[in-house]
Amino acid sequence: MLIDRPEFWASGVIFGSPHSGRIYPEWFLEGTRLPAETLRSSEDAFVDQLIACAPSFGAVTIRAQVPRAIVDLNRAPDEIDPLVVRGVPRHPLNQRTLAGLGVIPRVVSQGRTILERPIDRTEAERRIDAYWRPYHLALAALIAEARARFGQAILIDMHSMPHDALNHLHGQRPDMVLGNRHGLSASARVSDAIIAAVEAEGWRIRRNSPFAGAYICSAYGRPGHNVHVVQLEIDRSLYMDEKTITPNDRFADVASRIGRVIRTLAVLDAGGRAGPAVAAE
Repeated sequence: MLIDRPEFWASGVIFGSPHSGRIYPEWFLEGTRLPAETLRSSEDAFVDQLIACAPSFGAVTIRAQVPRAIVDLNRAPDEIDPLVVRGVPRHPLNQRTLAGLGVIPRVVSQGRTILERPIDRTEAERRIDAYWRPYHLALAALIAEARARFGQAILIDMHSMPHDALNHLHGQRPDMVLGNRHGLSASARVSDAIIAAVEAEGWRIRRNSPFAGAYICSAYGRPGHNVHVVQLEIDRSLYMDEKTITPNDRFADVASRIGRVIRTLAVLDAGGRAGPAVAAE
């Protein structure tokens, strides 16, 4: 993964992008039935670029390089699909894993199967040890450092969603969805401040529906201990062509507006105020 730090960390705010990795090694491509352009449909393509400005405003970024099709960093390491990994027990599975979206995904978008055949458990463990654990060790260390220095940590976990993912919603379609596990992973004040920053740029944002936040929110969000984690999903069609996975003609404008949101949030404190937190003694 890549971690970029500002010259002066302003307020213990971290921007994460666990699904924007796009380095597909040959060993993986040889074992898949899908071409690389189809595999890329599972990426949060270009989200890492959209948050790259954060250090210039005083926030830290952590960005994955491993593709989600190889290992999903926003899943628990035990969310293992027995249809993907041989030799694992068929214990009760959550809905994500049943849908083929466990820590070793079975499918990319539109239910297209990734692997030619199931992999051995040793290969699944190798991927988790090589990619999943280093990312989460680094993320946990950043959160702990933020709490030690500022008395708070605010992780804004950035994702993108297919435009079609919102087709079933009634009423006005949002441009973004904020997930905070219905208040379990971040306080209302922090969540409200993030929503206000997004709305100030003219975007519509919805809370917790259809995405309330996945593993990273549930594993790290502890608002009672001043650790606030939100998942922020952006409609991909705002800034990219979803068929060709290329930036569209609005990319520069969206990036500029996202930059202004990041500039506001980079100095956010746990009370929902924009201003550098007081460093802990």
